[in-house]
Amino acid sequence: MTDLSDWVQPFWKPAGWSSFDVIRALRRSTGVRKIGHAGTLDPFATGVLVLLFGRATKRSAEFMAHDKTYLAEVALGQQTDTLDPTGKVELTRPVPALDEAAIQAVLDRFTGSVEQIPPMFSALRWGGQRLYQLAREGQSVKLQPRTVRIDAVTLTGWQPPDRFSISVTCGKGTYIRALGRDIAVALGTVGHLTALTRTRVGPYSEEQAVQVSELEQWIPIEA
Repeated sequence: MTDLSDWVQPFWKPAGWSSFDVIRALRRSTGVRKIGHAGTLDPFATGVLVLLFGRATKRSAEFMAHDKTYLAEVALGQQTDTLDPTGKVELTRPVPALDEAAIQAVLDRFTGSVEQIPPMFSALRWGGQRLYQLAREGQSVKLQPRTVRIDAVTLTGWQPPDRFSISVTCGKGTYIRALGRDIAVALGTVGHLTALTRTRVGPYSEEQAVQVSELEQWIPIEA
């Protein structure tokens, strides 16, 4: 049996599960109480979730610093309050005529050091509270932009007139929901993500990830 007292393992989070749903399931199946993460995923998103067991939780900053790769789908014309499909539509604007070349030209402007305002529905703290808690209470605060690093944004699919897919490789602290919002504005409209998958965290990809359907069989008890 595997000793989980200092263990790092990627899991594949399904849509509809929160990152902490995966942690709770693992606490039940392994008996290990001390489980941390190297960056959560939104409940609507899927993908690689790197979990840290036991003493490995002390290395969370090391794993959080890894580059990440995402696949995202953006729908233009409507912006939701959460910037994803779970929220309420708060802005609607016409979508201009676009083609692949025009979209990629805008995407190219979002590489390098980019100023990004985080979503209100996020786990960042403001005055001791999580932003998503304030947002659920109907409160809004004026957030300052933060500098994030985006290494590449590539168009991977275009479904005229209002939907496209992108691949994003970025550094820590980047919100892909906010990136989708900002790209839509740069295209002359508004938008939100309809799908999001994290395909890689540093050296960890789907090939190394344990599927949720395998959790009960993945029981290295000794920890």
